[in-house]
Amino acid sequence: QCQLSGLWKNEQDSLMEISAVRDDGVFQGKYLTQVTLAGVCAHASPLTGAQQQPGEGGWPTFAFTVRWDKFSNATAAFAGQCFVDTGGKETLTTMWLLREAVGSLEEDWKATR
Repeated sequence: QCQLSGLWKNEQDSLMEISAVRDDGVFQGKYLTQVTLAGVCAHASPLTGAQQQPGEGGWPTFAFTVRWDKFSNATAAFAGQCFVDTGGKETLTTMWLLREAVGSLEEDWKATR
């Protein structure tokens, strides 16, 4: 069984802490990124998400958003799945979209990464 709650570290040394996952799958936490758009020191930013309970023998999928707090005018959305290998190591795989605020509709093309 894969448990999302706890402290996670990615390959960029960013940290994510997820509080307990409620019975309905909703969770909250904090994300401390080591990678910023502005090149400034990051602060812990709030995250909110939900986990889909897996079917029989499956691994849970999840999604969450991060509102980059105090250092960036951007929001990111992550979607992924949790796996456990034969040695018992839990791994989260995710894809993300980041939306940065721009000043006009004409600049919209460069706002999403």
